[in-house]
Amino acid sequence: MTKPFTKHAVSSPDAVFRSPVNRSLQAWLLLILVALIWGTSFILIKHSLTVFSAMQVGTGRIFLALVFFLPYLVVRWRQFPRSRWLPLLGSGMLGYLIPAVLFATAGAHLNSSLAGTLNALSPLFTFLIGISLFGRQAKTQQIGGILLGFAGSVFLVFFSNTGSFEFNGYAFLIVLATLCYGFNINIVARYLSDLPALLSTASTFSLVGPIALLGLATTDFPARISAPGSTPALLMLLTLGMIGSGFATILFNRIIQLKSGVFASTVTYLIPVVAVLWGLFDGEPLHWPQVAGMGICLLGVYLINKK
Repeated sequence: MTKPFTKHAVSSPDAVFRSPVNRSLQAWLLLILVALIWGTSFILIKHSLTVFSAMQVGTGRIFLALVFFLPYLVVRWRQFPRSRWLPLLGSGMLGYLIPAVLFATAGAHLNSSLAGTLNALSPLFTFLIGISLFGRQAKTQQIGGILLGFAGSVFLVFFSNTGSFEFNGYAFLIVLATLCYGFNINIVARYLSDLPALLSTASTFSLVGPIALLGLATTDFPARISAPGSTPALLMLLTLGMIGSGFATILFNRIIQLKSGVFASTVTYLIPVVAVLWGLFDGEPLHWPQVAGMGICLLGVYLINKK
């Protein structure tokens, strides 16, 4: 006799997407996609700087991200979370505007591979800020994974340019940018994670986008756009802003919602792989310390997320 159908016999579609297994899989897939997008951003910064200044690249990509979100903001302006304006502004400044300018400034003096690998310091600062200011708890294994990733990052900082021991002072600007990222990830996880990812991201850029426009207005950006041969650099800057700072940020905030801020910050361990591959394609040299450093970083990712 056939068992009668009941409402409990088959899980609803919503239950399927809420299940821990599916949430974890979605988080990992989004993590890989964001790593691909952000890993490509360093080579885009490098070639954008052939026409535009560091200030123009940094502020321009943030303003273009605002342009990307503008249609959504116009339609949903009533839904802007006014009570969250302060964490939204803090997230926008620390997570996007300030790091964008710092990375562009450093990108004028570092190759894209090194800039991408230095990004892997973010999880360390995310962890330290989380436990010191936001009361986050950490397991011994998680601490070991983050420290291992940090060790791999330090290895890359000192060896990735030539294969010999050296240090570039502009690397400090990227370290400062990753410190900002650490604050931002904790702010999003603590104060904004309950907001829909699209609403949260669009609201953030609605606050910092006008600030970026003011910074851009102080430069000769219009003259550089109209200069002969500027089109390729302008297209790269558009990609940086709309895809790198716009679309990918939605995905990143969704990762924080699905898992945690620390898990989301591990995207910076995968970014160096993409950045180095783009560097090779662009003629930048690859030395064995880079390969070793990336391997150590990826082992840290495994330990951080191992059950």
